[in-house]
Amino acid sequence: MSSVETSQLEIDTVCAIATAPGRSGVGIVRVSGTLALSISEQILGFTPTPRHAHFCNFLDASKITIDQGVALFFSAPNSFTGEDVLELQGHGGTYVLRELLDRAVQLGARLANPGEFSERAFLNNKIDLLQAEAIADLIESNSKQAAKSALRTLQGEFSNKILNLLQLLIEARTHIEATIDFSDEDIDFVSDNKVRDSLNAVLKSIEETLAQAKQGALLKEGINVVIAGRPNAGKSSLLNALSGVDSAIVTDIPGTTRDLLSEVITIDGLPVHIIDTAGIRISDDVVEKEGLRRAQLAMEQADQVLLVVDKSQPEQDVENLLAPLVLLTDKSIKELEHLHNTAIVFNKIDLLTSEAPSLSTVVYLGYSIPVISLSAKKNVGMNLLREYIKDAIGFDANEEGVFIARQRHLTALSNAKRLIESALELLVKNASLELISEDLRFAQTQLGAITGEFTSDDLLGEIFSNFCVGK
Repeated sequence: MSSVETSQLEIDTVCAIATAPGRSGVGIVRVSGTLALSISEQILGFTPTPRHAHFCNFLDASKITIDQGVALFFSAPNSFTGEDVLELQGHGGTYVLRELLDRAVQLGARLANPGEFSERAFLNNKIDLLQAEAIADLIESNSKQAAKSALRTLQGEFSNKILNLLQLLIEARTHIEATIDFSDEDIDFVSDNKVRDSLNAVLKSIEETLAQAKQGALLKEGINVVIAGRPNAGKSSLLNALSGVDSAIVTDIPGTTRDLLSEVITIDGLPVHIIDTAGIRISDDVVEKEGLRRAQLAMEQADQVLLVVDKSQPEQDVENLLAPLVLLTDKSIKELEHLHNTAIVFNKIDLLTSEAPSLSTVVYLGYSIPVISLSAKKNVGMNLLREYIKDAIGFDANEEGVFIARQRHLTALSNAKRLIESALELLVKNASLELISEDLRFAQTQLGAITGEFTSDDLLGEIFSNFCVGK
């Protein structure tokens, strides 16, 4: 921690409402910093016993009761932030909480910035950066799997993996640095293959951690699935069937959907953002043209495109099936960039007497394009589609030990993996030990940035600014 940070923490006491806005049975005001004890004594009228629940009155400057509730005081360093902390648990009325907050400010506290309590916990070494981020992720979790994964990270599971990786990396660096330092004495700690074996172990561990982190990132971020196709192919019916609600209007009239409609669902804990687009056809209608422009943009940003086709219509070849995508661009089918993440959904199989739900593939222009046959209206074959979406994105709901991860974690792990691969390649070629050591040093920095050991102030500001004010 820098001297500037230490000085700021010593003179600053912050306060905030720690519960969600609105009326509720219980509301909490939190105070943290060197003035927390003094503020406690003046609001409570006595000196609180640390880690003891006091049922008492909360007083204003004239000793008139603002509210009655439970007061908890935690003395430094035995608190969440590592500082003196006061929590006033009163009734959850907006006016009452605001009065308590104003009283704390009158007594010397200032209003906390978003995430400042968690930031202070990080700066005071109570939690690392992974655990700090996991607090926000746990609050934002919208599925059981996401919550469990965030809790694993909060409890230090991800951090321990990174610390173990760092320890192995440091050991390898130590052997290389020692060989460099004692080169004049012909001492070689590298030639016995211990360094190579150690780096291979680090690489294998990073690959395993990266695979788990990718699953955790999917749980946090989810994926974007775009439904596209010609008018009346059953796109809106597919959206309704996947979401379980009638969010899209379904009629026999072409062009019912003229703007983007979206729903968020979960498939075995995986958040899926489904976007229904306007029917793709040539039109002079200004509104429809704008709808098609938005459809094209949505597909460019999608993780998966579901091209819906009316299976009850005469059989078509693959090129004709994919033709609607061409209408959105000035490119030919061969130049389309959507094919690598596009699946054809044959809808309305209920109108065909001998058709059953199925999942198959067709090969076109070197792309293996999945084909799912189903009936959105009759809810037949929808589980096939859900399983396909999970498999296409590489999501495994049964993988054990998954922890919540963010894109910055994936980037840092990937960079570290690349650097260690480079170091191993140089080692095999008997290249300069200084170059190998430099690769390993950069890899260590990448891993250290995940837990916050090496982290810029700009990154900290970005991370904690996305927290709730009271966290």
